[in-house]
Amino acid sequence: MDGAVFFMRFVAADCKHIAIENPIGIMGSAYRKPDQIIQPFQFGHEVSKSTCLWLYGLPVLSPTKIVSPERIHSAGKSGGYSGALWYAKDENGKILSWSDPRTKKERSKTYPGIAKAMATQWSDYILNGSDQMSLFEEASNG
Repeated sequence: MDGAVFFMRFVAADCKHIAIENPIGIMGSAYRKPDQIIQPFQFGHEVSKSTCLWLYGLPVLSPTKIVSPERIHSAGKSGGYSGALWYAKDENGKILSWSDPRTKKERSKTYPGIAKAMATQWSDYILNGSDQMSLFEEASNG
């Protein structure tokens, strides 16, 4: 409940541009569906991790580099694969178990490709978007 209240504080913020990033969960039904669900593999990372975006005054992100998510081999399973990469790895590339205290922290990090897309696409939109006067117009009116 505390997390939902915290989330809604961002929704209620008096800001022209807001991006709320959260994993798939209760807010998609308790509040409203997200504007976009993105995956790290759309931004150059070979992993699958659904991330929801609720956007206010910002456009949806455009993928920058779509790659195939890494598959994990799992002996004994039908087809030999258990699905896309869903686990966390440590700094040496070793798979962390769900009980490892580092897993939650590693899984909560924003992938650099997503962060770069957010920074470049949204700053470009804010600086040059349709709701902004161009620098040329500002100088001409100035």
